[in-house]
Amino acid sequence: MATTRIDPKREPQERAFSGVGGLDEHLVSLVSPATFPAEQYRALRHSVEEMRRERGLQVIAVTSPTPGDGKTTTAINLAGALAQAPDLRVLLVEADLRRTSYRVPERLGLGGALGPGLAGAIMTPASSLNDVVRRHPRFALSVLPAGQSPVACYEVLKSPRLGDLLDEARQQYDYVIVDTPPAIAVPDCKVISRWVDGFLIVVAAHKTPLQLVEETLNMVDSAKTLGLVFNGDDSPLSVHSGYGSGYYAAYGQPHEARLARRWRLGRN
Repeated sequence: MATTRIDPKREPQERAFSGVGGLDEHLVSLVSPATFPAEQYRALRHSVEEMRRERGLQVIAVTSPTPGDGKTTTAINLAGALAQAPDLRVLLVEADLRRTSYRVPERLGLGGALGPGLAGAIMTPASSLNDVVRRHPRFALSVLPAGQSPVACYEVLKSPRLGDLLDEARQQYDYVIVDTPPAIAVPDCKVISRWVDGFLIVVAAHKTPLQLVEETLNMVDSAKTLGLVFNGDDSPLSVHSGYGSGYYAAYGQPHEARLARRWRLGRN
């Protein structure tokens, strides 16, 4: 398993936008792709591309133990980094149906009516993926908004229709990045797990309690745990080999093997 670092000073705590063309400024892979922070998401993209080549991984979910850990920022930036390649078709799926504000389309500067979204497509068997996906007008990135769920979110996400839609996405896109709800608060990740190839787990460094990280690792299928993204680890870049060691030392077995691979992002 791998780990990645993101600086907390750059993670959005307030819901303000000062980016380019209505985009959230924290989406550096889209707003400022030539910068060093964007290069670090590009390094994460490289790891994902390697996993695709080595293991055939295509549909990747991004989750976290609790709200506020930075999973959505990570998911969008990863999708944006992948979308920089002119030959790649990338779909970003907003599967956190419970979130009612600061949603993915808003952060991407997508205004206007976005249609029924994922929830509507699941509840309407006759609809196809093309009916609900929206292509971003400025980037080579397609987005499937969450939509509004008319029933309990868990009931929507456990439907086999979600699997059908993701199977359809596999046929049309090279990479599908799924922004899921937090793993601990609700059971949604457990039902989503059957339809995805793996999970990236975003952890807020110096914030997320160790026991919640371990609980998340216990909840997610070990075979599908791809890596930890350490969001907000502000330790010097020179200590790459040991960063986060306090977390890892606390786990020991049986998580040792799952924490062997590490990624790292610096400041963004």
